[in-house]
Amino acid sequence: MMKEKLIDLFDYTHYFNREIIEVIAGNIAKVDERIIRLINHTLNAQQIWNARIIGEKTFDVWQTNPFENLEGINSSNHQKSIGIINDSDLDQRIEYHNSKGTTFENSIFEMLFHAVNHSTYHRGQINMLLKNSSIDPVPADYIFYKR
Repeated sequence: MMKEKLIDLFDYTHYFNREIIEVIAGNIAKVDERIIRLINHTLNAQQIWNARIIGEKTFDVWQTNPFENLEGINSSNHQKSIGIINDSDLDQRIEYHNSKGTTFENSIFEMLFHAVNHSTYHRGQINMLLKNSSIDPVPADYIFYKR
């Protein structure tokens, strides 16, 4: 049951990341550079958490990816997160280093839940910046996804 709920949260995350990317693409001439920076950071962070869990090379936290690669990164992140959920003991603890090199240890569930929550937080910031740029924000609350 817990795995299905976590998969649902990652489906939600993938869906609204895609919606945000589409709105940015459709309004690229009006988009503030901070929006590009934040959508990249949002996607980079999910890649980083996945990579920490499965032992892959991580992106840089604030790297800027070519815009045309963002949907592919979003899809890859989604597939890897779902794979981790399906193939892992969510209570297993993983030791990792943050971007400053400090060592931490958290459960896979905690790391994945953080990735979802982090994405939601930054989509809210992006929506505020979209509105400030006279672009209609994406109604990205979870309940809208479930309706």
